[in-house]
Amino acid sequence: MQVIAIANQKGGVGKTTTSINLAASVAAKDKRVLLIDLDPQANATSGVNFPVDPGMSIYSAMVGETDIFSRIQPTLVPNLFIIPAEIDLAGCEVEIARLDDPLVRLKEVLQPLKDAAPYDYVFLDCPPSLGILMTNALAAADGLLVPVQCEFYALEGISKIMDLMKKLQSPPINAPLQLTGVLMTMYDARTRLSQQVAKELNQHLPDHIFQSIIPRSIRLSEAPSFGQTILQYDADGVGAKAYRNLADEFISRVPSGN
Repeated sequence: MQVIAIANQKGGVGKTTTSINLAASVAAKDKRVLLIDLDPQANATSGVNFPVDPGMSIYSAMVGETDIFSRIQPTLVPNLFIIPAEIDLAGCEVEIARLDDPLVRLKEVLQPLKDAAPYDYVFLDCPPSLGILMTNALAAADGLLVPVQCEFYALEGISKIMDLMKKLQSPPINAPLQLTGVLMTMYDARTRLSQQVAKELNQHLPDHIFQSIIPRSIRLSEAPSFGQTILQYDADGVGAKAYRNLADEFISRVPSGN
């Protein structure tokens, strides 16, 4: 079982869109997938048409009140399960900061799940900040997937999260953590800017850029408002094709081991 954090401290880069649609696309490949929504905004939760209800998130497990298995819920997407988020998850950062070993709370919570390995992949949809929740996600993950919008300052955003990753790689926090890959999102082949950013990313991180590129798409933007993944909302569109290609590339790059 592989735990992958999908993170970028910058908002609006397609992080949650990628979390939802990559999870659904991998699940469509007959893989069992768990999506954990760590963002108090709960966009990944509503994006798979799951209700945002109090007391359903991973909050109680992270503060030692429940176990992680009681938080897992099925979604309407075959093979896709979720631990939803809620607005009170924002208070989790404050409470965790008071506990012993605050940076590895999620890692400890996920350990029984890793031991049982009922899923092939666990995706962690992180909040757009370098706070306790994102830090916990990186401390618990086997790999980091960074969605990057094809715009100016893209490399600057990557450098900040890479710096955090390197700090967490020092034992005993999470030495095995690796960069799974950088995913270019909202790519518009008609603009010189998108082409230039893609060229710079490939020059700076040639071994870590996914060949699959997520295009700018109205359909991808619309799907969450209907509580659907792009595979449900526009199965034959360019967005769905891009995420199916990404799922194939991701699985070949990150074997589940199950």
